[in-house]
Amino acid sequence: MDQRFTDGFWHSADGLKLHYRDYPGGSEGQPPIVCMHGLTRNARDFAGLAERLSPEWRVIVPEMRGRGASDYAEHSDSYNPLQYVEDVETLLSGLGIDRFVAIGTSLGGLMTILLASRGAERIAGAVLNDIGPEIEPEGIDKIRGYVGQARSFPTWMHAARALEEVHSDAHPGFELEDWLAAAKRTMVLGQHGRISFDYDMAIADAFRESDDTAGAPSANMWLAFESLAQTPLLLVRGELSNLLSQDTVEQMQTRNRGMQVVEVPLTGHAPTLDEPEAIAAIDALLAQVRAREIA
Repeated sequence: MDQRFTDGFWHSADGLKLHYRDYPGGSEGQPPIVCMHGLTRNARDFAGLAERLSPEWRVIVPEMRGRGASDYAEHSDSYNPLQYVEDVETLLSGLGIDRFVAIGTSLGGLMTILLASRGAERIAGAVLNDIGPEIEPEGIDKIRGYVGQARSFPTWMHAARALEEVHSDAHPGFELEDWLAAAKRTMVLGQHGRISFDYDMAIADAFRESDDTAGAPSANMWLAFESLAQTPLLLVRGELSNLLSQDTVEQMQTRNRGMQVVEVPLTGHAPTLDEPEAIAAIDALLAQVRAREIA
């Protein structure tokens, strides 16, 4: 199948060469969609979503420093949400994008909230995937338990089984082919024929040392979230999520009465956004965005 995207690169303020995928599409005046991945993920995480939404929408999927084809940072302390936001701001400026739809999974959702705090008028619509201003300690502890482990595997089958061992509680309905697909999204075949995770293991350093929301300034996250009050907003939550509690969802709804919520059944952290419930909810949000943009 022909590749649906072009590869692009930009440079961070501290000189890193960073990678993004650009799926062409959309019409004149229609904002592009910017998809931001989770802590240990990369641009491949949004392949299904981006291919489904383009060419009706232009979809841009940046890979944060230390992931995928983006350069690894010299100093691990730059692996933090505020730096990632700065990097994305540099990309948006370079592409001349002053208005966009943000879709963020986990860490990418925190970045969406932080971007809103720096100018919510730029965000035509937003999807937060299994993340909110408060993160449950249970979920953080689980991530700290596996992030940064430099494991490698001889075959894709071994890689898939390793993912299943760690994440079966979050995706109890996954079959073997689902775990294989997950492995190919998150891992890469190295030069020595071993399969390993496609991120810099040093991202674990700052994450493990942080006692707040994965390195984000937790004291300000609720205030930042309130910046989205006038923005079409969708929250996707996995029914089994150990990172986003139902209490936090209810608090978010109290602070943002217009926020739509969809729960993906029998799924933990985080939904893939390929589930029927997520697809329908995202399509509804994008229809709302389109109606507002042409009004």
